[in-house]
Amino acid sequence: MRRLIPWNPLVAAALFILPFLAMLLAYPNEVISASMRGILIWWDVLFPSLFPFLVLAELMLGFGIVHFFGSLLDPLMRPLFRVPGIGGFVVTMGFASGYPMTAKLTAKLWEDKLINREEGERLVAFATTSDPIFLIGAVSVGFFHDARLAVVLGAAHYGTAVLLGLLMRFHSGGRMSPPAPVQGKGRLVARSFRAMHEARMMDGRPFGVMLQQAIRSAIQLIFVIGGLVVFASTILEVLTIAQILGFIQDTFGGLLGLAGVPRELAQSLVDGSFEVTLGTKAAGGASASIPLVYKAACGAFVLAWAGLSVHAQIISLVHKTDLRYGPFLLARLAHGLLSFGAVLLLWNRLKPEPAPAFALLASPGAASWLRPGLWPGMVWQAGYAVAGGLLLYLLAAGIIRRRFAPGGRSSR
Repeated sequence: MRRLIPWNPLVAAALFILPFLAMLLAYPNEVISASMRGILIWWDVLFPSLFPFLVLAELMLGFGIVHFFGSLLDPLMRPLFRVPGIGGFVVTMGFASGYPMTAKLTAKLWEDKLINREEGERLVAFATTSDPIFLIGAVSVGFFHDARLAVVLGAAHYGTAVLLGLLMRFHSGGRMSPPAPVQGKGRLVARSFRAMHEARMMDGRPFGVMLQQAIRSAIQLIFVIGGLVVFASTILEVLTIAQILGFIQDTFGGLLGLAGVPRELAQSLVDGSFEVTLGTKAAGGASASIPLVYKAACGAFVLAWAGLSVHAQIISLVHKTDLRYGPFLLARLAHGLLSFGAVLLLWNRLKPEPAPAFALLASPGAASWLRPGLWPGMVWQAGYAVAGGLLLYLLAAGIIRRRFAPGGRSSR
């Protein structure tokens, strides 16, 4: 018997939207409050930290600075990360300006036929990070009230991002586009300046026109980001009202308990699953009785995962390309676990005060396989998180390779 309604993603979306709409109509005050919180996050945090970088990135593309970095960094980026040298500019801007910038620049390079699909997926997967302003100002100082925490969070966040980039070089069998032919003679720096000049001449726009178009493009993108943040905040509120969030939080709490981490931090992981600002704020505002090392590790996981709000931003920026969401999703999970473990490993070296003993691991109720004997519990928990991240990435990479390699389009 044939189905009356064929199942497809649009049907699934409709089934989600209808009850969501009913909740919006039933609880208008709560929904408006959640929307206002999303607007405040966008206006106070995202707009001032992202808008200047978005304009600057457009100007640097117009001036040919991207081509300068591409020629200069090609001998480094290809053997390390298996992306063209122009990816070095994307990595630098992504690390400096935060989450959506990498996807925006990668999509632009793909449209200009400077990278193929595999190279774009590698860039978006490992260079999508938090910006230092948010990590230091908002998270360390604003949420955790401890500026010294920025050292360990930054080392864990950006260090594991580079490690993830080294792992992503094996994505899709390490395929990459052939290097561009060397234009002219001379030293590498001279050739890089020549490439920048040629790109600027090919662009040909006056500075006034370039600045106007850069501001227009940045404003359009920043409002799209703001809308996604408000929508994520609203969804989170609706799930809370429907008591669905409580079930998810209990599930996360059980997983944290198995790992010897206080269950109270499950709220930060649940909130951070949807929006990174809400998740890191919940981690920093957790009970003072919870050791700071655990709260910092959960904050690092949320920063690396970035939240579904950022995932939606990435999808909206690369939807015109052939880049897939799967590698990005798996890389975020792996980055989160690696960052969690890195905080535990680096804590005693980078944090002034000594880390507390992991009493949970030594408690009678702890699972026997979690007891580390004479080894510090922190090292063992970090090993579990790092090994979990590596195993997740390797298993997922093998599944994707078997699923998409046969007859799949690997390059443009």
